[in-house]
Formats: sequence, C-alpha cells, structure tokens
Amino acid sequence: MADVLPLVEARLTTALGDPDARAAVTFLGTDRIEVLRFQEGDVVRYATLGMSRQPMTDPAAMLADPVEGPRAELVLSVRAGLADTDKVLRPLAVLAATPQVEGLVVTPGASLDVGDPLWPGAPFTSVLVGEPGGLVEDLELDAPMDPVRFLPLLPMTPNEAAWKRVHGAQALQERWLGHGTDLRDPVRASVALD
Repeated sequence: MADVLPLVEARLTTALGDPDARAAVTFLGTDRIEVLRFQEGDVVRYATLGMSRQPMTDPAAMLADPVEGPRAELVLSVRAGLADTDKVLRPLAVLAATPQVEGLVVTPGASLDVGDPLWPGAPFTSVLVGEPGGLVEDLELDAPMDPVRFLPLLPMTPNEAAWKRVHGAQALQERWLGHGTDLRDPVRASVALD
C-alpha cells in the first residue's frame, strides 16, 4: 500500500504554499504526527500531517480495515501576532492522534476538546470540526481508499461548546455568522448566547 502522506503534503503545499515551520510529535502507541505552519499575510495556518496515514475506524467495528474508511487531516487558521499560537502544535497533534488513541471517527460537526487552552492565554479548550472542501480540496486516492478530507477547526470557548452540545453545530455556526464573529481571532470573546 502506497504511503499517502507525500500526496497529502503535496496537496497542502499546492493549496497553502510552502510551510515555514514544522514540528513532529509521537505519542506512545501511535504513529508520528507532524504539524506544518503556513503564513499567508496576517493569517497563520496549522495543518496536521499523519492523521490520514490510516483510515479512521468505527469503534463498534470488530476489526480495523487497513485500506477502506474515512481519512482526514486538520487545519486551523488564526490571525498572526495577536497570541502565541505556535504553542498549538502539541494540542493539534493530540487531536490528530485521537482516531488512533480513542478509535474515534472525526466528522464535520463534531467537538474535540483538549481540556487545556489551545495556546497560552487562549479562551478556547475545544474546537468545532467544520465542513471540508473550502480551503484545501479533498485528495482523491486510488480505489478502494477513501479520499483524504481536510477538516477546518473552529475554536470554541467553553460556553460555546456547552451551548453547541444543547443546540447543535449548525445553530452555533449560525450564531457566529449572525454576530459577524471573526473565528480567526485568537483572543476573541464568546459570541452572545442568550
């Protein structure tokens, strides 16, 4: 089976340019996860590389299929220079390792929580997984492999995460849109939830 990671990295560089930094994290019992940083004007993007190495497996499945199943990488975009967002590398790697560690299938609309601020002083400990296909197009792989989807991460405050659990991802996204929330602002306050 061909290694998909060179293809994934090529797709990221085609969409976002050459990374200006990269870091690798390995957790006990998991494959290595890299996080690449891309700078574009006043926006910095962090993309995982390694989550798509293996397909995500439904935790109810008796055996993990080594070929078929959803594959994804995570992409976080924030405004540069407002916070020490480079410290998000480890939390992002933790989120990217979640399918291997917890047998979780990461899908749009899901909440992922790291339990600590995403970077020093961040008002966010969790993210909402957005819909793929916007910033980085899906990467089609040879059949029978599923395509690699590049899932945007939208940071959520604890109040937003709690509100999303009750009202759903769509309602939270509509609330953000209705209030003109800048989801790339690394120090933004919670949207009004009354």
